[in-house]
Amino acid sequence: MFTQLREDINSVFDRDPAARNWFEVLTCYPGLHALIMHRVNHKLWTWGFRWLARWLSLIARWVTGIEIHPGAVIGRRFFIDHGLGVVIGETAEIGNDVTIYQGVTLGGTSWLKGKRHPTLEDGVIVGAGAKVLGPFTVHAGARIGSNAVVTKEVAADATVVGVPGRVIKGATAPVELDPDELQRQKVIAEKMGFDAYGVSEMPDPIAHSIRKMLAHIHEQDARLNEMCDVLCHLDKNFKYLKFKGLEGADFTVVEEADNTSAPCGGLEVESASAVEKTPNAS
Repeated sequence: MFTQLREDINSVFDRDPAARNWFEVLTCYPGLHALIMHRVNHKLWTWGFRWLARWLSLIARWVTGIEIHPGAVIGRRFFIDHGLGVVIGETAEIGNDVTIYQGVTLGGTSWLKGKRHPTLEDGVIVGAGAKVLGPFTVHAGARIGSNAVVTKEVAADATVVGVPGRVIKGATAPVELDPDELQRQKVIAEKMGFDAYGVSEMPDPIAHSIRKMLAHIHEQDARLNEMCDVLCHLDKNFKYLKFKGLEGADFTVVEEADNTSAPCGGLEVESASAVEKTPNAS
C-alpha cells in the first residue's frame, strides 16, 4: 500500500511542474486525495461492503469535487490534474500511467447493466472537459483533446479532437477518404497537435461545410473554364465573357481574381447591362 502511495506521489512530480515537495502534494492535491480514497473504497466494494463503499465515495466527492465510482478499476500511477468535475463510472477501467484533466467524464450511453463505460489503456491522456462515453477501448498511448466527445474506439497512439471526436494524428486514415480529405486532416493535425486545455482553435463543423461548398464551387468554375477553352478552339467566333466580381471590402480577393484576362481573347464586360448589348453573349 505504501509502495503504491509512493508511486502515486511520484507521478504527480513527473507530470506537474508546480509540485514542490511531498508534504504539499500529500496535503494540497485533490486528485491524489480522490485516488487514495478510491483505492480504499474499491477494496470495500470487492469485499462486498458496497453501501459503505458508495457512502465513502460520496464523502470523497464532497471533499474533492471528483466522483469515482468504487467499482471502477484504476491502475498504477494514475494522475488527475486539478480534478474538479471529473466523473468516472462504475465499469470504467483505467490502465497504468494514465493522465486526465479537470472536467473529464468517463461515462456510459446505456441504462443496461454490464459493461457500459470506457476502458483506457496504459499511457492515455484525456484533456480538460473531454467526454469519453460508451463501452469501448481507448488504446495505449492515445490522446484525447480538450472538450472532445468520443463515442467509439480509439487506436493506439492516435490523437482525437472535436465534436464528435475524430482522429487527426497517429492512426492510418480509412481507405475510402479522398486525397483532399487526407491532406485537410494532415493540415489540422499539424496546426493543432494535442492540447489538454483547449487553447487552440477546434475544428468548426459549420466552417467545414462552408469549405466543402467553396471547394465544390471552385471545382465547377474550373470545369466551366475548361469547357470554354474547348469551345474557343472549336469555334473562333465564340466569345467568352468574364464578369466583373462583386464589389465590397468582403470580396477583395474575388475582385482581384476577376481582373485577369479571359482566355482566347474573350471579351470583358463592366456590368450585366453590357452583356445584354453583346449579340454573341452566348
